[in-house]
Amino acid sequence: MAEAVVKAGILPQVICSLPEENRYYKKAAAFVLRAVAKHSPQLAQAVVQSGALEMLVICLEDFDPGVKEGASWGLGYIARHNPELSQAVVDAGAVPLLVLCIQEPEIALKRIAASTLSDISKHSPELAQAVVDAGAIAHLAQMIPNPDAKLKRQVLSALSQIAKHSVDLAELVVEAEIFPVVLTCLKDSDEYVKKNGATLIREIAKHTPELSQLIVNSGGVAAVIDCIGSCRGTVRLPGIMTLGYVAAHSENLSMAVIVSKGIPPLCLCLVEEHEDHIKAAAAWALGQIGRHTTEHARHVAVANVLPTLLDIFVDPRSSEDLRTKTKKALKSILQKCTYLPALEPLLHEAPPSIMKHIIGQFSKVLPHDNKARRLFVTTGGLKKVQEIKAEPGSLLQEYINTINNCYPEEIVRYYSPGYSEILLERVEHYQPVL
Repeated sequence: MAEAVVKAGILPQVICSLPEENRYYKKAAAFVLRAVAKHSPQLAQAVVQSGALEMLVICLEDFDPGVKEGASWGLGYIARHNPELSQAVVDAGAVPLLVLCIQEPEIALKRIAASTLSDISKHSPELAQAVVDAGAIAHLAQMIPNPDAKLKRQVLSALSQIAKHSVDLAELVVEAEIFPVVLTCLKDSDEYVKKNGATLIREIAKHTPELSQLIVNSGGVAAVIDCIGSCRGTVRLPGIMTLGYVAAHSENLSMAVIVSKGIPPLCLCLVEEHEDHIKAAAAWALGQIGRHTTEHARHVAVANVLPTLLDIFVDPRSSEDLRTKTKKALKSILQKCTYLPALEPLLHEAPPSIMKHIIGQFSKVLPHDNKARRLFVTTGGLKKVQEIKAEPGSLLQEYINTINNCYPEEIVRYYSPGYSEILLERVEHYQPVL
């Protein structure tokens, strides 16, 4: 239908008399433009070519808030498709007027103007900079405490779309003093406010250790962990990723996530969530927490994360991306983990691709730990190692040799497959001494 409207040449007729018409006509015309532009970039381009931008920008200056609202809607539907259309909206001079619209008293107008600024900012750093240059950040930040949930959603979204592009833009958002007030959004009753609040924190945390540290200092990590624990599904996703980004930057930041009790809720996400992409994000975050030092890895291992990751990795129902992320997480945690009681159960379940990392850790610890060597025998670990078929000369075979060299030869022989048959054979052939 929208294509038929364009082909029939109706748009120029709708637009040509717009400035002289009354507010009802302007609202209706803006609705027509929005209804056509929303479907595809091609249809939005047709709206632009018909000269609509100039008219919509004129409507943004109208006295009637309903006309401004209609014009904001139309511009948002054009800008959201791609950078070129968004640039056309900027070039038409819409941004400063949209910033004025978010300062109007009408909530509906504030909402849609914030949404349109978000749609413009999302495509590139240059477009986000155009929004920043018009003074949008300060006015958006002031609206974070607003009681209207739909407005908060759009405000948080717009700030996220600005902050995501670069360190400089993220720092400008932070300088507008969004902390600690943005943390209240993580406790909001509206799920989308929670999600967009966590997304904003994620877009800031990902850039630098300094920005992540600022989030930690303002109590942001604890708030994000509470948020993950209090919701389900995709609302959790930005919070999960925030913890991963914070932990990835440094040992100290990773330890801040551990101290704030961030591991158990991430482990719960692996168990509770049905969507593979959410499980994959949780696996990635746990890998980032555990990959720094033996202490970090131990904290992750003690929370019983490793068997859960392994189960997901070997589950045939897991998607390719989920398997890749869990394998990577397992590998990065295992390479630092020297806490043998957590590694022991994996010996009996792990596929070869994971097994070499587990055996590798045992080969590092056992030569230096008498008690661990004894335990390794009594728990069946040594027996399991003898059952592993490794390629001669492979890294796995080297690890096995290192482990075997920690024990007397007869002990290793005793636990080798087939040794009991050899003993029985010797019993059969043994001539009793009478």
